[in-house]
Amino acid sequence: MPVKGSAPNFYALWRESCRAVNTLHEGEAAPPEKLLQAAWQHQRLRRDQLKTAEGQTLRVFHPGFISVEGGPDFRGAVLQIGDAAPVSGDVEIDLQSSGWRAHGHDRNPNFKNVVLHVVWDGVGVQASTCRAGNGPDKLKLEPQPEPVVLSLKYFLDAPVTELALALEHETGLPEALRGKCSSPLRELDAVQLTKILHAAAKVRFENKAKAMLARAKHSGWEQALWENLFRALGYKNNIWPMLHLAETKSRWLRGADSPFELQARLLGVSGLLPDDLTRSQKSSDTFLRRAWDCWWRDRDEFSDCVLPHPTWKFHGLRPANHPQRRLALASHWLAAENLVERLEDWALKNHLAPPTPPKGEGEKLLRSLHDIFQVARDEFWSWHWTLKSARLAKPQPLLGEARVSDLAVNVVLPWLWVRAKEGGNEKLQREVERRFLAWPAAEDNSVLKLARQRLLGTSNARILKGAAAQQGLMQIVRDFCEHSNAICADCRFPELVRGWRAPAVT
Repeated sequence: MPVKGSAPNFYALWRESCRAVNTLHEGEAAPPEKLLQAAWQHQRLRRDQLKTAEGQTLRVFHPGFISVEGGPDFRGAVLQIGDAAPVSGDVEIDLQSSGWRAHGHDRNPNFKNVVLHVVWDGVGVQASTCRAGNGPDKLKLEPQPEPVVLSLKYFLDAPVTELALALEHETGLPEALRGKCSSPLRELDAVQLTKILHAAAKVRFENKAKAMLARAKHSGWEQALWENLFRALGYKNNIWPMLHLAETKSRWLRGADSPFELQARLLGVSGLLPDDLTRSQKSSDTFLRRAWDCWWRDRDEFSDCVLPHPTWKFHGLRPANHPQRRLALASHWLAAENLVERLEDWALKNHLAPPTPPKGEGEKLLRSLHDIFQVARDEFWSWHWTLKSARLAKPQPLLGEARVSDLAVNVVLPWLWVRAKEGGNEKLQREVERRFLAWPAAEDNSVLKLARQRLLGTSNARILKGAAAQQGLMQIVRDFCEHSNAICADCRFPELVRGWRAPAVT
């Protein structure tokens, strides 16, 4: 804050002169939607005066958490509208109230939990009274009722241009929106925090191992491994169709000897083999003709295994993660016929290493496992992301190190550990645990980012040193955060952290 008579802050002047937001003048036009999102997230509102478009009072106990994966802009808000009891739901932000229908939110099931529609100016708001249809068209999605509307234009706590400058680079979670456990967790030193995260990670690790053991008792160790590898290749959107394919592996694997035959059969059984040529990509059409030549011979035999196409979800997928490409990768693994043996040999190699991993061992382990899972260049898939994409300028590997880390932490290490446990091999058990704790951090994701901000008060991914710390944080979210709400009602985790920390300090 400048003192009267002092020179203005030169940096502030530089900042203002260089910011494009200064071209926005009060009353000239609606501000950018990102600014409205920032104003809502940081609650730059006259909170004690909020009223909906219909004149009801609005209390915001928590604005929710910003979503980066599509759907409503904020998830898990806690609001009280009028005299009704507080509710938890989603918040959507648009420039105009007409955006609810114009953007198709009223027909999108992902928006069914929206309880508040935040707009810039809600003039002319009319609530929809449409409901789901009945009769012959009952499966057709009809417009959902429009949620309560709040117009930010009348409740900002500062001029638009001032907010634009203040919020332009605010990407972290405001202090007031962090979890109640953030304070006691930040009081821990690095050793104490790591101890909690690793303890939670071991719970998550053993839960995965127990699930594999349960499946292995019914279908055998190798089948349990393949089912979990396929699940991992499905990511979060396509876990179930991938698992279904793995469960029928004994059917469609017979008689297919090459990676290409397996690709054709898997694309056919999955329902992902297009019926029509692209007519624009010569290399893709050549591949499709060859694949159909194989699938024509097989499809009657495996017709009862074919998945319906709507089973798959493609929204928000990166091209490199498309299930067609992942099935091509799995085809190479299956055709090689020695993946399981190579994983077993990898586990036994140097399994009497020192308990404390030397510096850099995690990266060496990652590279050695990557060598096992990476496949030779594929004549088609090394040059194409999907069946419809253009040929790439240079070949791309079918598997990166980030995905190998996911396979290691979620599949390979738990599978090796529980096999060693069931076989009474304690030395191998300890070696697998050691590798798990040494494994380098995996790829960041939206769950980890929000958890770091909520629990640890930072968006810095480097604070979690290693994959085990990441796994531990996700387990805490599952055990505690997912059973509470945004204001941490009745969550015992903060109390447990304080009670655990006290003896360590004294």
